Amino acid sequence: MATLSIHFDPAVLARLTSASGDDTIHVTLSLGGGDSTAPAASVIPHGPLAGLMQAGWLKPGTVLTFHQRRANRSGRAVVTAEGRLIVDGHSSAFPSPSKAAEAVTGNVINGWTLWHTPDGSTLDELRQKLDAE
Repeated sequence: MATLSIHFDPAVLARLTSASGDDTIHVTLSLGGGDSTAPAASVIPHGPLAGLMQAGWLKPGTVLTFHQRRANRSGRAVVTAEGRLIVDGHSSAFPSPSKAAEAVTGNVINGWTLWHTPDGSTLDELRQKLDAE
């Protein structure tokens, strides 16, 4: 009989146990054959964020945030390995920063200047840095 073992990093368990009923938690499950010598299938990012990911400035799992004081609204998104954004409260990933921002704000908006990385940079600042290199 096959056995499925799921191992979570302690930080993931802490996040799961502290989540409220309104939080959306996304879990990615990768199935392997159990052979630790087998190479893992790599996912190549595509779409608008691909360049930043290939340069190493965005990684899968990076949390992007924004806060608009006047509108009193905030957003949180997680970068996927494919280069899409999973926004809290939404079940499907968005293909671009602007589409993800629009899902939160309800308005057409430039997501490149709205979303911030954990170090405070906007995606647009990273994109300009990439273009300069």
